[in-house]
Amino acid sequence: MQQTSIAHPYLDAARTILPEVIALRRRLHRVPEVGLQLPRTQALVLDAVRGLGLDPVAGTTVASVVATIEGAGPGPTILLRADMDALPLIEETALDFASEHVGQMHACGHDTHVAMLMGAARLLLDDRASWHGRVLLMFQPGEEGFHGARYMLEEGLLDQSGGERPSGAFALHISTLYETGTIDVRPGPMLASGDTLRITVRGRGGHASAPHTAVDPIAVAAEIVLALELMVTRRVDAFDPAVVTIAQFVAGTTTNIIPETAFLAGTMRTVSAARREAVKADVRRVCDGIAAAHGATVELEIEPGYPVTVNDDAFAALVLDVAREVLGEEQTRLLPAPIMGAEDFSYVLEEVPGAMAFVGARPPEVDPATAPMNHSNKVIFDESAMAAGIATYVGVARRFLSGG
Repeated sequence: MQQTSIAHPYLDAARTILPEVIALRRRLHRVPEVGLQLPRTQALVLDAVRGLGLDPVAGTTVASVVATIEGAGPGPTILLRADMDALPLIEETALDFASEHVGQMHACGHDTHVAMLMGAARLLLDDRASWHGRVLLMFQPGEEGFHGARYMLEEGLLDQSGGERPSGAFALHISTLYETGTIDVRPGPMLASGDTLRITVRGRGGHASAPHTAVDPIAVAAEIVLALELMVTRRVDAFDPAVVTIAQFVAGTTTNIIPETAFLAGTMRTVSAARREAVKADVRRVCDGIAAAHGATVELEIEPGYPVTVNDDAFAALVLDVAREVLGEEQTRLLPAPIMGAEDFSYVLEEVPGAMAFVGARPPEVDPATAPMNHSNKVIFDESAMAAGIATYVGVARRFLSGG
């Protein structure tokens, strides 16, 4: 599907400023930084926010940026979020604005998120005489596993607007899963929780020629891997799903030694808090039971990751309605199921009713079956899709501030 030629004031305005938005995105793309401290990225964002005539506030414990846009008079506050951090990858896109930081890349499109939100902020500022309330701009580091949103909340993010705390929150995430220029959203669970599993099996080492004199942790660990797969298919309701993936298996030093230990690591994902707790208990039971059956011991660590990202039903309906109005029916999708990736915007949505939506950015000439996805070091986003993202940010904010 190609982008439609629908005309709407927000979309037209977004297309007008798109060259400047693209230029900012490319500046950010060249200097990706990983984690919670992003000095060059933060400096670029601070300069861009000041360039809009706003007074940004830099984070004290993490490299965040917060700013507030005041409307024409009193009203509610909406939070709009963009994440800023990159991933530890060596970029292989051959773009002329590719990463200058070897081993770091904006492979999840966070550079486009910052640029889109900055574009939306400009349009909201240009027209602020016609709306009431406040827009709280949240530029956050550390989304890629570093809990950046949680740190910002602990710093008092929701009280930084200078007025009423946000009563709505919205974020966009770019993706090559979807056709360029589409907005894709659903009510309820949007993305999964994500916890890390680390399993150490301890047996008794020995000579590979006499396994009966040892307790082989490799065999026990292998059985645990298979049992976890079976556990998901037989213990988990298909309509309240879970994904348990063991992605690392380390054991042994050579061919003729049964080692003392084997190490497994992986991820556990669910789309409800109840299922999350149930799967944790099931994983522990499987590990303990299999180890005990073979005379081994097991140490299980479950490192909590992000909660389930749950879209508020009414806010998701607002996003869908705005996207249909601004972009057209063909460019708006109600997703049939959650995505099993995880997002730390979930922390914000635990505090404020709101939603996250995807903006499609798969280049139209790319085969959907082979298009590099987010987190690939070859991923390329169609920059024209950012106009749809800007217009959606503006439309959602304006609709929310007008009372729906």
